[in-house]
This record gives sequence, C-alpha cells and structure tokens, in this order.
Amino acid sequence: MNAPLFSVVVLTWNGRALLEECLESVLAQTGADFELLLVDNGSADGTAEWVRERWGDRLRLVALPENRGFAGGNNAGIRAARGRWLVLLNNDTAVAPGWLAALAAALGRHPAAGMFTPKILNYWRRDEIDNTGHLLYPDGLARGRHRLERDDGRFDREGETLWPSGCAGVYKRELLDDVGLLDESFFAYAEDVDLGLRARWAGWECWYVPTAVVYHKYSATAGAYSPRKAFLVERNRLWVVLKNFPLRELALAWVWSAWRYALHARAALAGMGAAGRSAERFSVAALVGAVLRANLAGLVGAPRVLRQRRAVPRRVSPAALRGLLARFRLGSAEAAFKE
Repeated sequence: MNAPLFSVVVLTWNGRALLEECLESVLAQTGADFELLLVDNGSADGTAEWVRERWGDRLRLVALPENRGFAGGNNAGIRAARGRWLVLLNNDTAVAPGWLAALAAALGRHPAAGMFTPKILNYWRRDEIDNTGHLLYPDGLARGRHRLERDDGRFDREGETLWPSGCAGVYKRELLDDVGLLDESFFAYAEDVDLGLRARWAGWECWYVPTAVVYHKYSATAGAYSPRKAFLVERNRLWVVLKNFPLRELALAWVWSAWRYALHARAALAGMGAAGRSAERFSVAALVGAVLRANLAGLVGAPRVLRQRRAVPRRVSPAALRGLLARFRLGSAEAAFKE
C-alpha cells in the first residue's frame, strides 16, 4: 500500500560525468510519487562513493560487484524497486520538468496499457527527434521511430506505438511479473525489443506520451559505432527473431537479412548511415568479421533461445501480431542509410 507510483531506475557504468544532470533532473520532478534508484554496474571510476557522498538518502544506490550489462544491471534495479511502475532511464539523459507528471496522467487515460514511451529528443539539437518508440525490420533489427525527424508539431499526438525504447521505457510491474524481466543473455542491445515483443504476444499495449519529454545524448555511454556494438546488435536481433517471430516471419527473416546486408555494404562504401560512419572509424573487414561472428554466436545460442520461445505467453494470434509489425515496420532504406 505504501509503494510509490514510479520507481525510476538509472543504470550507470563508468559514467560518473553523465550523472549529475541526469539525477538532478529526476529529483526535481513534481506531481508524481516516485523513488529514484541508481544501479552502479561495477564502475571503476568511483561512482558509488561519489553518489553516496553527493546525494545520500535522496536516492537508493544498488552497487553491483561487476558489469552485468544493460539487462543484468536494470534487472537488479527492478528487483530492488518498490514502485508499481518501473521506469528504465539511461544515464545519458536529462528529463524535462513535468516528465513524470505527464506519464502519471497518461496512466489514467490508458488503463489497459502495460508500457509507455515518452518523446525522446536529441540532447544537443532539441528540435530533433531521437525516438518515439520503436520500428522493427523483418529480420529483427530495431530502430527508433521518427529518428532524426524535426520536432515541428507532427509528433505531438498521443497514440499507440510498438514498445518503448530502453533509453526511457516505462513498464507496469504486472507486465514484468507476467512476461519476465530483460533477458540477461543479451547483455546489451535489443533486450528492450525482446521484452517488448514478449509483452505484445501477451496482449499488453504501449502508448506514446509526447508531453513527457526526455533529452538523450545518443550512445554517450556505449559509443555510437564499433565492431563490438555491431556484434551485439546482430547476434541479439537473431535471438529476437528465434524467440518471438511468428513462424512465417521467422522463415523469411534470413532473406530480409541478406537484402539489408547488401544495402549496408552499399551504404558503407558511400559513407552513409551507421555502416558508413562505422567504416570511417574501423575497417570494413573488421565490421564484416563482427557480423559473421555475431551470426555464428546467434546460431550457437539458438537451442537455448528456441526453448525460451515456448515459455512466451501468447494471448494474441499470429495474425494480430503480424498486423502490429506491419504497422510499425522499419523500411529497408531507412535501416541501411539512416544513422
């Protein structure tokens, strides 16, 4: 009965320089009952000691002995939290005044929803969208909806979206009790996609709340482009497909991957999109090697993932889920040529 409405969980790993603005912007929120938890993922930069000294009992510190990745760190925060709703907030963000109050108001308008996503803007260019939820390519690759679009009023209407970005996702505790927490085998990247698809199979809705605004320093923690990131993204999107896709989409996913890889190769040579930016910093051979290793690692993990597939609650038909994926589909050109 004394549980707060929201538990805001901020995960950090060697991100002390990012925390001051993020935590203070959360602590300044009014109009909603909340607690703030900081999960320190085994940082070596003195984060835990600094946070204890700087904020004391204004927040709860969950200090982990090692880096458990995005999934493991956030799961530790969820397990320690007391709130009826869990907000997973990146440490490379700042939230606008009224962010949490706007989310609280949305709960009353959408009582059947189990997930919400705010409007996430680029921290440095605040008239530019970072994302308004997710789009999904037919091979399991996700991208922020409306990413890099101008925030000129077109995205100010509240509406349904596929699922929240892990950057600032809001989840009902009953949903997490129903479908489970983040899959810790993913370590980082696409675990929010996996959780969102499991929730969608179980019949939970997700709503976009444009009046709740978050400013995001995109990839300030993990870095935007690297072979390591390419490895995790490609391995994990394969696991997303194996665990969550309807059978027809699962069978066709490899065809869509082949087409996307061809477009990525073209983008890399042209210096366009994420592939082009990666090729500027790393060799094309390094990126190709990362993708090949990722697909091999994905296949090695396939038996475990297929066993998990049977445990996903399925309360909507494959046709209904297929319709959702069609509504929020990421196009091939956007997947390959847009950063």
